[in-house]
Amino acid sequence: MTDMPPRPIALVDDDDDLRAAMAQTLTLAGHDVRAFARAADALTAIDADFPGVVVSDVRMPHMSGIDLFRALHARDAELPVILVTGHGDVPMAVDALKAGAWDFLTKPFDPDALLASVARASEKRLLVIENRRLRAMVDTAVASPLIGHSPAIERLRDMVATLADTNIDILVEGETGTGKELVARMIHQRSRRASAQFVSIACAAVPDTIAETSLHGESLAGRAPLEGRLARAHQGTLFLDDVDQSGPALQAHLIQFLEDRLVRPVGAREPQPVDLRVIGCMTQQGQAATIQPALLYRLAAVRLHIPPLRERREDIPLIFAHLLDAAARRFRRAVPPVSRAVLAHLLDHDWPGNVHELGRLAERLALGLEQEPVADGATLPLDARMDAFERMAIIEAIQATGGDMGQAIERLGLPRKTFYYRVRRLGIDLRKLRGLDG
Repeated sequence: MTDMPPRPIALVDDDDDLRAAMAQTLTLAGHDVRAFARAADALTAIDADFPGVVVSDVRMPHMSGIDLFRALHARDAELPVILVTGHGDVPMAVDALKAGAWDFLTKPFDPDALLASVARASEKRLLVIENRRLRAMVDTAVASPLIGHSPAIERLRDMVATLADTNIDILVEGETGTGKELVARMIHQRSRRASAQFVSIACAAVPDTIAETSLHGESLAGRAPLEGRLARAHQGTLFLDDVDQSGPALQAHLIQFLEDRLVRPVGAREPQPVDLRVIGCMTQQGQAATIQPALLYRLAAVRLHIPPLRERREDIPLIFAHLLDAAARRFRRAVPPVSRAVLAHLLDHDWPGNVHELGRLAERLALGLEQEPVADGATLPLDARMDAFERMAIIEAIQATGGDMGQAIERLGLPRKTFYYRVRRLGIDLRKLRGLDG
């Protein structure tokens, strides 16, 4: 008996003995067999979301296996159909194979041949269903650039919504590639300042010798006035990128500005007040010591932390699906299917470059330059790690909601029918999780 979750198999044959024998073979191999004596009954029971494989005899009364294949193929061209034929039906089966049937077996056949064909078809079907699930998640995801359903990202989205229409200054913290500027732009775009400019300063690239002019501008006799970044951000948002890497002179000018909100162009007689919000970002919380305390305390009225991908792994497949979709559109390519090895890599890798690194992988896959990335040189199983992750996510959701299935379903963002199907497929004991088995 395989330790993989049961795979649904629709078995169609009007011969009671042969149907029973094949059903036994498939059941002993760990498959969930749904047997039908009539093709019409199977056609009624199998929809485009059927997660398994169809095995059908060719010669049957009323509706043949070929007719069943054609009807199913019209409904879902990616549904694997394996045809069982007699010797006289081989040419017909070959034509069906050319039209999209998965495989055909000629009677009498070795049970191992049936199991091998079903195993390959099941693996393919699982990949198709997983890719469809990712596509559906992309289509129905929260309308926010902060993609994901993890508790950490939900809280961050709530904080962005809460802070957007305030005038409070903010410090955004997070590792490289987590999306600090993205969060700053979201706050700006959702605020009453959205019609004004979002002005960004790459603090690490501003030499101390021009820090004052860069911020305040200049108004010297005989020269055309030079507008500084502060004036350009009037009524808008000033974004201080990598403020923890700014030089002493820039920090000193920022401290003064945050204290009085006045622009002092070099050579001007009088300072001018400006109305703007300041959002700073730095790479790590631990690097706060590189910022002068006076600047940190004035800037960090509110501190937002963006978690790295490794701390919200459940969001990675959805983020990757969005990035892959965007890359395919940008390169004018069809969105490629995501292999099981790639899906496993998404969850195994620590992603030190976070979303930036994930985006580069999406671009390579969209261009067909990389098909089977392997994390840390290891050989990745095609099923076990994805199933283990999905099982863990469901169990954690149930435990986090105290065994309330309705809340767990809502937390996972799954249709109720899909939730219970996955619970059964993954062998999750709901009674045990609810504490009902003592």
